[in-house]
Amino acid sequence: MAINHRPSIFVVTETKVGGDRAAKIIEGLPFDGFITTNTIGYAGGLWILWKSEEVEILPLSSTEQEIHTTVKVRSSNFTWLMSVIYASPRLAERRILWNNLITIAHLHNLPWLMLGDFIEVLCGDDKFGGNHVNLNRALEFKNCLDECNMLDLGFVGPKYTWTNRRPISNLILERID
Repeated sequence: MAINHRPSIFVVTETKVGGDRAAKIIEGLPFDGFITTNTIGYAGGLWILWKSEEVEILPLSSTEQEIHTTVKVRSSNFTWLMSVIYASPRLAERRILWNNLITIAHLHNLPWLMLGDFIEVLCGDDKFGGNHVNLNRALEFKNCLDECNMLDLGFVGPKYTWTNRRPISNLILERID
């Protein structure tokens, strides 16, 4: 991917790799700048990799669930905020993330790209199988996105981004990225 398409910025979520091992893997990739988060055991992990001759990325803050940076495109001097998310599967920790995002929204007026894995659906159309969508949780997530003035840019690919990989009688599919 990184070699064929030559992106200036490359984001990896749920790396399950951190620390020195992450640095060794990244060393072999065609990027000279990087930011990583710690994993929680063998779960989570975020990487932002970039080519510094094309973009300047400055870290603002990070936790296990999020990395916030400014991105300056060198050819145009255009600057924007980028937040990379890998939300916790635990609701209490996701609520901390939602509050962090709302706080950040009130601290800047830059164009803002938020991407990653939010581990939450917004509506019934984002889920197939299993229990019904928890409307209270979906509304909390929607409220966070509304407070941050976010809109879903959509994506190209399969309708659902997560599966429990079970037989059709117990299959669950969700769009959580």
